[in-house]
Amino acid sequence: MTIDISQFFQVFFDEAEELLAEKERLLLAVDIAAPDAEDLNAIFRTAHSIKGGASTFGLSDMSEVTHILESLLDRIRQGQMALTAEHVDAFLAAKDILKMQLDGHRLGSAVDQDAVANVRMMLQSFSQDVPVAALTPVAPAFHTAEKAAVSHAGGHRIRLELPAMEPREVDALAAELGLLGDVAVSSLPDARKVLEVTTHESLDDILAICSFVLNPDDMVITQAPPLAPGEAEAARAAQEKAQGYGFFDPLPGVPAAQGAADPGYGFFQPIEDIRAAAGVQSDAEQGYGFFQPLEQIRADAAKAGSAAATPAVASVVAEAEQEKKPAKKEGDKAGAESSSIRVSIEKVDQLINLVGELVITQAMIEQRASALDPMLHEKLLDSVSHLTRNTRDLQEAVMSIRMMPMDFVFSRFPRMVRDLATKLGKKVDFITNGAATELDKGLIERIVDPLTHLVRNSIDHGVEMPAARVAAGKTEAGRLFLSASHQGGNIIIEVSDDGAGLNRERILAKAAQQGLDVSESMSDAEVWQLIFAPGFSTAEAVTDVSGRGVGMDVVKRNISAMGGVVDIRSAKGFGTTISISLPLTLAILDGMSIRVGDEVYILPLGFVIESLQPAVEDIKDISGKGQVVKVRGEYLPLIPLYQMFDIAPRFTSPSEGICVILETEGRKAALFVDDLVGQQQVVVKNLESNYRKVVGISGATILGDGGVSLILDVAALIRSSRQLADESIFS
Repeated sequence: MTIDISQFFQVFFDEAEELLAEKERLLLAVDIAAPDAEDLNAIFRTAHSIKGGASTFGLSDMSEVTHILESLLDRIRQGQMALTAEHVDAFLAAKDILKMQLDGHRLGSAVDQDAVANVRMMLQSFSQDVPVAALTPVAPAFHTAEKAAVSHAGGHRIRLELPAMEPREVDALAAELGLLGDVAVSSLPDARKVLEVTTHESLDDILAICSFVLNPDDMVITQAPPLAPGEAEAARAAQEKAQGYGFFDPLPGVPAAQGAADPGYGFFQPIEDIRAAAGVQSDAEQGYGFFQPLEQIRADAAKAGSAAATPAVASVVAEAEQEKKPAKKEGDKAGAESSSIRVSIEKVDQLINLVGELVITQAMIEQRASALDPMLHEKLLDSVSHLTRNTRDLQEAVMSIRMMPMDFVFSRFPRMVRDLATKLGKKVDFITNGAATELDKGLIERIVDPLTHLVRNSIDHGVEMPAARVAAGKTEAGRLFLSASHQGGNIIIEVSDDGAGLNRERILAKAAQQGLDVSESMSDAEVWQLIFAPGFSTAEAVTDVSGRGVGMDVVKRNISAMGGVVDIRSAKGFGTTISISLPLTLAILDGMSIRVGDEVYILPLGFVIESLQPAVEDIKDISGKGQVVKVRGEYLPLIPLYQMFDIAPRFTSPSEGICVILETEGRKAALFVDDLVGQQQVVVKNLESNYRKVVGISGATILGDGGVSLILDVAALIRSSRQLADESIFS
């Protein structure tokens, strides 16, 4: 049966991207002075897994790079070469090349072959004293380039009794295990295969490879004492002459029955010699005449006065038990990972849209049921109440599917911080907190660029050079914090540094130079907001990192477009904190229903401070500028909504209607409406994609009576208000 593996390409692409991200994370966290063996093994496994997948799908360019990388990593993890900072840089460069090649295969993007060649030469130069065999660019097959002969004398001899498997699966497993040592394949009477592996690698490594092909629990694993050097050489010579029994191609000119008369197939010693050397007694059938079950080895090892070979056997058993523990842990982890599935985002969005329609339908039913007599329709109203609760639970459960941990954003920055700090000659310790905090996927994708700019700004403008920090009594390495936490219905993301802080005088001078309206009496909070002005930068020189004044205004604009707010706190000499507050999702919002004339609008509740009915004496007219309302000693511009949308209102005097106090982007205003209808959670529908963009409107929703209500864009309303053109109103 032929299997079309092209259907699994997307799975490989996704898994390769995850492995590359994991590799980068491990490389950035590794302690170069004293690397942990498990970390080195994990880095090696990522390269090995990518190489195996790339070879399977015929992506020879990726398999060639990972082959060289894997060989170098193997030397380092075996202690034959010390890990250095140059190695880490080279491995990170190789990760970038593999990501570029992966995108080339997946998206059809261009691949810089010169960069690929440079990285391959750099990796090859690190292992120049150990030649790395070049991979032949062939179609996908379970064959690898033959490695240089390596003696495995004295290594573990592990016998793997396989369950019933396809011959090609046995070939694939034997080829992969051949990377770790010498492998011999034999058959059992029931046609099942047995692999005998002689290697210096741990049982954990062997099981990790086996887990790609089968469940390790389905195998019977036994061990035997290692071969002596002479025996190993004889075994290798015999292996080269052997027919292969399902693994190696038959050698020309060798009779088919050559090994039939030799129970050892020219590879194993006679059983009598092995028993004499091991000093153990067992019946001829146990261990198939050579190996003993582990239970028997344990029993023999526990006997007092056993033969001289017993301590060696016992040490093998102890090591096997120790190695089995992490192997089981890995197995548990694999089991946990299998509890998740990959679903396209289109299906998730479709599910959310359907649940949104269900919520609207439920609101319609609830509104119509509210007009019924509760005495006559008690059971119906009780059922509607249950439907309301269940619908809300279903809505929250479905919305949680789109929620993703902030780690998807945070994981992008350690590499960027490392590279940028090195480029600028600074030392920066990057610390994250709250990576498990969840945010809507749509916002996750849109928050990356603003955070990237803020992090780059903190490193470039905030953290001082090492010499300056030491002179100021600080540690040589600056600290950059990136944190996320929930506060009510919002998520708070903060970028903090312990650098020099913002320079008030320098910002004011630069603002005056650019013609901005500033004064010495401005509060610190107002001065800090100046850095969000278009084209504003305090950098003395333009570099490829900063200095053009492009970025911070875009950051604020993008955050505001997501319904968020940016706040800055800074102390000279102690550092700066930039805080971003965002709603958890853009698909559903808590809103306040307001009425103007016959129309009902929705105000996002996050912008509402309070609502009040002002007294006549608190309303003042500004000549040619409209009206302001006095609220606890503060004059706020009055925005008559009926004038903005040209609606016939019930009231034209603010003292007869309601003023809703709003705040956004550090500005306050009073929105004049006829009445407050109530508070409700609404499903946001995109107005622009269904109609066109309307100034002052951010979206629409369907009410319980089936009518459409527009959602107000508070920031746009305040910006477009005529009163805000004159700053003297706020003085």
